[in-house]
Amino acid sequence: MGNDMNHVYDVIIIGGGPAGYTAALYCARAGMDTLLIEKLSAGGQMCLTSQIDNYPGFDEGIDGYTLGNKMKVGAEKSGGKILNAEVLSVELEGYIKRVKTSDKTMLAKCVIVATGAQPKKLGVENEEYLIGKGVGYCATCDGMFYKGKTVAIVGGGNSAVSEAIYLAKICKKVFLIHRREVLRATKIYQNALMKLENVETVFNTVVDELLFDNKLKAINVKDVNTVTKRKIDCDGLFISIGRKPETDIFKNQINIDKSGYIVADESTKTNIPGVFAAGDVRTKALRQIVTATADGAVASHFAESYIQSASMY
Repeated sequence: MGNDMNHVYDVIIIGGGPAGYTAALYCARAGMDTLLIEKLSAGGQMCLTSQIDNYPGFDEGIDGYTLGNKMKVGAEKSGGKILNAEVLSVELEGYIKRVKTSDKTMLAKCVIVATGAQPKKLGVENEEYLIGKGVGYCATCDGMFYKGKTVAIVGGGNSAVSEAIYLAKICKKVFLIHRREVLRATKIYQNALMKLENVETVFNTVVDELLFDNKLKAINVKDVNTVTKRKIDCDGLFISIGRKPETDIFKNQINIDKSGYIVADESTKTNIPGVFAAGDVRTKALRQIVTATADGAVASHFAESYIQSASMY
C-alpha cells in the first residue's frame, strides 16, 4: 500500500461487511484503484451468524465468518487493497475526499460508506455469550433453526411484530415480550398478529435473566409494574428493539434521517457528489446480506460513472 500520503485512490470503501466487500470486488474489477478500510474482521455483523441458509449459492448453508472471509479473498484477488484500521473522521466535500484513520490520512476521488448498523442489545447478563447459542437479532435470518420449537421475541414495533408473525408460521409457540402496555407497531401488523393462535403477547414486561447450560433453555421476565417474575421456557430469544447505524462520523456532512440512517435511494447516491452509501447503513426497506451485496454492486457502478464524468472536466 505504501506510505505515500499524497496518493489519491479512485475509491475508498469504509466498512468490511457484505456491502463493502462487494463494492471492493466490483470497483477493483472495473479497474479502479480501490482501498477498503475495516476496523475489525471481515464480514461485519454477518460474523455473528453461525449458519446462513438464505444466501444464494450455498445449498447447505455457510457460517458468517467463512462467508465474510470468502468475500474478502474475492476482493483481494480482484486487486482491491484492504487496510485494518478505524476511521476517525472524514472530509467529504470537494473532488478529493479525506479519510483519517488510526493509521494515517488517505485521499480518494470517491467514498463508499458501508459501515452497517449494530442491533441494539438488551444489556442482560450473558447476552453476548449466548449469541448464536439461542440469542439472535434477526428472525428471518435464523428462525428456521427453531422450526417446531418455542421462541420469544422482544420488542413492540413493526420489526418485532413482523418477525413474530414470521416465527409463528414455523414455530410451535411464540412469546412476544413488550415493556409497554400497548404495541407500537402499526394497526395492520397488530391485526395480523391478533389472528395467530400460537402467539402470546406479554405486556409491561422485560427480560430479567437468561437461563442456559450450553445454550439457552429459558428466560426469566419481570413485570415492570408489579415486579413479579415469570419463567418462560424457550429454545430461542430474538431481540428486535431497533438498530443503531454507524453514522456518527458522517453527521453534519451527509444527510441522515431521524433514525440515524444515511439518506440514499436505490442508486446509493448521497447528497454529496462522489459519496455513496451501501448496505444496512442507508435508508431501505429490507436489510439482508443479499440486499447489502446488491448495494455494493450498485455503488461501484455509480462510483465509476462519477469518476469518468468528473475526469472529463
